[in-house]
Amino acid sequence: MGLSDIAAELEPVTTTQRRRNVPTIDDTGVSLRTRFEAHADVLPCTPAAAEQVVEAHESGTALGDSARAAGVAPVTAAKVLHCCGVTGVNPLAPEARRIVRDWIDGRLSRADALALTRADPTEFALATYIETHDPIVPLAEAVEGALTNHGDAAVAKRDSLAETMSSVTDLQF
Repeated sequence: MGLSDIAAELEPVTTTQRRRNVPTIDDTGVSLRTRFEAHADVLPCTPAAAEQVVEAHESGTALGDSARAAGVAPVTAAKVLHCCGVTGVNPLAPEARRIVRDWIDGRLSRADALALTRADPTEFALATYIETHDPIVPLAEAVEGALTNHGDAAVAKRDSLAETMSSVTDLQF
């Protein structure tokens, strides 16, 4: 029995092929507040305050100042930024984060974990929140999109100053 004999006995499984494209949804016109309202039950503060924290952070405002502008505690502002996928809000170094994970897993007492991390109770609580709560993917995508859209001003500024900057090839002899 050859390949042609085998092929002759095969019946077509489907008569037509289906298109399998990834559906595209463009919701770039949806405001951050609307996106935050859809996830209000898992945010550590109101959607309005979360929006203020993210917008202040986006403009380069310090975390404490962002929190004051939104009327929330700095720890709450850090939690909001973490929920939105912003990195760099964990107050602990990598080894201290491992110690927090050991405490969460029950391998250390809280007193030992606090002593080993040398963190104050507020830093320890924030690190625990970050270790036990994943960023909210739709909010992270929304904030990333908002930061990307506003990043165009930084690109324009960099391009306008391009003549004043040196490059690697300028250092060659």
